Amino acid sequence: MKLFKTLLASVVAIAMTSCDAHKDFPDTTMKVGHVVCTDGKVVPAETADSLGKKPIAVVFHINRDENAVYLNDTPDRAFTDSIGVKQGTSADIYALDGNANTYALYANTACGSPIAEYVFDMWHYGQSGYIPSVAQMRLAYQNKAIVNAVLERCGGQPLPDESDECWYWTSTEVEGQETAKAWLYSLGSGAIQETPKLQSHKVRPIITIND
Repeated sequence: MKLFKTLLASVVAIAMTSCDAHKDFPDTTMKVGHVVCTDGKVVPAETADSLGKKPIAVVFHINRDENAVYLNDTPDRAFTDSIGVKQGTSADIYALDGNANTYALYANTACGSPIAEYVFDMWHYGQSGYIPSVAQMRLAYQNKAIVNAVLERCGGQPLPDESDECWYWTSTEVEGQETAKAWLYSLGSGAIQETPKLQSHKVRPIITIND
């Protein structure tokens, strides 16, 4: 009986020790600054390097929708090829609706949208890029320092500060002036500027990550 109690105590002690032992598990939670790879995996940049994966975008927003910004800008393009037409965006500067706005620009039969057509044509590896709304550009601006460090590591273009480089089209038309103007966003200051839609400016496309 004494031997049995001794063995039982030893088993309990071993079990408790194993339960209390520290274990390191990899943190697989998606974070701002992680990269989206060509195969759809979202990982830290150093993991992408070690696995030989090719990044195409950097995560800048985590919430109900996870958004990532492409590594590079598009060439300058006009918002529309003719004025006098509402192109069907929400015109809401607080809505995270760049995807829906971009489709509205692309699908509008009354006029063409050179920026929307370029973004649709640049899709790679099954990743669906679109033109961010004003609100989505604001989120990218808020996390610019983290995102830029990773963009540079991946060989992409940092989000600029320079006054002659920082202005980008959003996919948001100006409410009440939808037939003539859309919003530019400054990644240098966070300002917005209503701008005639026939002007040419660049876009930094983004993607939504769906697990």
